[in-house]
Amino acid sequence: MSRIGRMPIKVPSGVTVKIAGNQVTVKGPKGELSRSVPAEMSLKLEGDTVTVARPSDSTKHRSLHGLTRTLVANMVEGVSRGYEKSLEIVGVGYRAEKTGEKLVLRMGFSHQVEVVPPPGVSLGVESSRIKVSGINKEMVGQMAAEIRAVRPPDAYKGKGIRYAGEVVHLKPGKAGKVVGKK
Repeated sequence: MSRIGRMPIKVPSGVTVKIAGNQVTVKGPKGELSRSVPAEMSLKLEGDTVTVARPSDSTKHRSLHGLTRTLVANMVEGVSRGYEKSLEIVGVGYRAEKTGEKLVLRMGFSHQVEVVPPPGVSLGVESSRIKVSGINKEMVGQMAAEIRAVRPPDAYKGKGIRYAGEVVHLKPGKAGKVVGKK
């Protein structure tokens, strides 16, 4: 059995889960998410827990078991607490500002880079930090990755956009000529 797949999903108060065939809809205080899960997996709602079961021990069903459980658990957590990723801007002259819904990045290029968030994702800027938040974990992670891809951290000076807490291993610079050696 999959260790993750067999764990029940606890549904917090204020969150409702509806299962119709292979369509799962989760509604909570932060919003509503809906997703189609693989038809082979069976979902059961018993009281305030959701369990996922698989029909057989085939490789395909075993791999889908844990995935399905994690996707539904992420939906439940998203509508109840939401997700947030923080990015840091490191470098002299690198700036980010929010104009309307768009994020305008000045990252040392000859032009500004405008990032428009998809519906359900909000962006916030405070000094040299960018906060990406929303209820869908996949969309929040994708938006954070797209912002980071504008100017990833440089391998020599560490300048660029990085995730908060990300460790950037710097390469040593060019070694100069050694005086006195022949």
